[in-house]
Amino acid sequence: MDYTLNCNGRLLDLATPQVMGILNATPDSFYAGSRTQTEREIAERTHQILDEGAAIIDVGACSTRPDSLPATEAEEAERLRRALRVVRREAPDAVVSVDTYRPDVARMAVEEFGADIINDVGNTANGQLSTVNCQFDMFRMVSRLRVPYIYMSSKSTMYDILKDCAEAVDLLRSIGQKDIVVDPGFGFGKTIDENYQVMNELERMQMLRLPILVGISRKSMIYRLLGTTPEESLNGTTMLNTLSLMKGADILRVHDVREAVEVVKMYAATCRQQEIVK
Repeated sequence: MDYTLNCNGRLLDLATPQVMGILNATPDSFYAGSRTQTEREIAERTHQILDEGAAIIDVGACSTRPDSLPATEAEEAERLRRALRVVRREAPDAVVSVDTYRPDVARMAVEEFGADIINDVGNTANGQLSTVNCQFDMFRMVSRLRVPYIYMSSKSTMYDILKDCAEAVDLLRSIGQKDIVVDPGFGFGKTIDENYQVMNELERMQMLRLPILVGISRKSMIYRLLGTTPEESLNGTTMLNTLSLMKGADILRVHDVREAVEVVKMYAATCRQQEIVK
């Protein structure tokens, strides 16, 4: 199916899959190469993401890497204000997503900086798995803010992911939320084997009839399987991004934008050839 997202009055067309570039305004992201701290680094990363072809800049300021100590809400808000101020100055027309599980931080990002999308992984820090009920305050907030919302499931099997997402979507719809994207949550609440089983069944998420986001960029499911490091995981990331597109992904959330954009272009060209043959 072809989907669109209403981003503050602008339609983001997902008929061709889109790339979301990660901008980490954190000192402790699991992939050191993605950390941006200074105003200059944030500005350079903003331009890099857009110049390499991403449709969305995803700004995060609270690391959810395993065993990390989450930033306080005040720390996260301060980091986000600093980052979003630079992003909006450098790219005022960019579609900006904010990666946060805190309702008041989401409100600040939308009301003060016009953030277009809220990307919510739930409060999964330190091994705590989110539930639909504990995210209800965020559901109410995004419904009030009228921005697209990305719901991530930390369940460990595709059956439970589908059940969890369906429950969340029903609740979101009941309080007026319009645009919803679902994320199977690779790397959250899953063993390495469970991550690959979910990837194997990813096409089943199309049953929800909603856009699907996949974020597997340089994650431990790649480098632990291969016995390498996040810095050595680009090839594995590209392989899984390709597989995700073949199984129905509409948005790829990545550190390496140029490589992901190339994958999307080649995938789209292949799909066009299939249509010609038909």
